[in-house]
Amino acid sequence: MKILILGAGKMGSFFADVLSFDHDVAVFDTDPKRLRFVYNVVRMSNPAEIKDFDPEIVINAATVKYTIDAFEMVLPYLDASCIISDIASVKTGLKEYYEKSGHPYASSHPMFGPTFANLSDLSTQSAIVISESNHWGKIFFKDLYKSLGLKVFDYSFEEHDETIAYSLSIPFASTLVFASVMKHQEAPGTTFKRHMEIAKGLLSEDDFLLTEILFNPHSPSQIEGIRKELKSLLEIIEKKDSKEMLNFLTKVRGNIADKSN
Repeated sequence: MKILILGAGKMGSFFADVLSFDHDVAVFDTDPKRLRFVYNVVRMSNPAEIKDFDPEIVINAATVKYTIDAFEMVLPYLDASCIISDIASVKTGLKEYYEKSGHPYASSHPMFGPTFANLSDLSTQSAIVISESNHWGKIFFKDLYKSLGLKVFDYSFEEHDETIAYSLSIPFASTLVFASVMKHQEAPGTTFKRHMEIAKGLLSEDDFLLTEILFNPHSPSQIEGIRKELKSLLEIIEKKDSKEMLNFLTKVRGNIADKSN
């Protein structure tokens, strides 16, 4: 299959590397310098070159801020039958865009990132394939993700955004609050150091991506839950209520218990 990847960033380069062994892959990026880090692919920095490559599917790996802009740049050079797709972690506005594009589309979200995931072993990671996607596009992404050892889930656009609000907004908000009150520690403990590494990794991500995930319409209700629990914990601490502290810890242990056993 002839596959065009938009964006030679971390995820674009990862997909190019994975797909180039079995497919004819081209990578397009407006910054030619970024193309130095992709191999075994056709490199493009002029959108006019896309017409001659004639891709069957386009994977948009541009940063969230520029997802739709990247599509707009290349659409004039694509055949009407070409499937356009994204791997964005924020789907806001994409369903409406796809429905007006005139192209078959597929949308998915690999639920891992190069900052924290071990890209050589993704067996503990997951991916979401959007149920409204084109049939062949869904098959392509499901086969790809399963070949990487990922657990694959079917969600609608709405279900995806609800899931992301829970699985990303809560840890993102918690980590940002932790980092916002941090002071330099001469002798940091193990737990502190682990939290700090997570915070540094999170803050190495694109600011727009962090903002858009937290601005997900479903995020406020999830973050409100953090505020309520923090208020309860603060009251327990202020009252030095040992019984309620034990109840709180028991509840938390139940929340994180492995339900698969």
